Amino acid sequence: MADIAARKVRPEFRNIQVSQILSYRLPPAGIVSILHRLSGALLFLVGIPFCLYLLQQSLTSEISFESYRAIVGSIPGKLVLLVLMWAFLHHAIAGIRYLLLDRHMGILKESSRLSAQIVLVASLLLTAVLGLKLFGVF
Repeated sequence: MADIAARKVRPEFRNIQVSQILSYRLPPAGIVSILHRLSGALLFLVGIPFCLYLLQQSLTSEISFESYRAIVGSIPGKLVLLVLMWAFLHHAIAGIRYLLLDRHMGILKESSRLSAQIVLVASLLLTAVLGLKLFGVF
């Protein structure tokens, strides 16, 4: 009987359901981890082909260079570049964080949370500054 009573006291942990994903609150380190994977996939699947296409357009001829300028000068082209800039910046900054964690630096809960928040804020601030430059504000 004591064995059955002990089992009932222990908490049960279950996997979340698909309907609970939006209401699940991740810690900052979890958000950084998911965004690191997302930004890496985005850079690989969209960034490399887009940049190679733009490089080809800029090197082939004068007409293709004008096509390159039209793509990069358009609002949709600038938005794609802005998203790719965020992906690169976030992936790089989070990568530095993970390298430091691999060296056992900042592995305590408080410092890990702080470094995750720094990654999120720094990537967004740098993207905003580069985005302002991209859209010609300064």
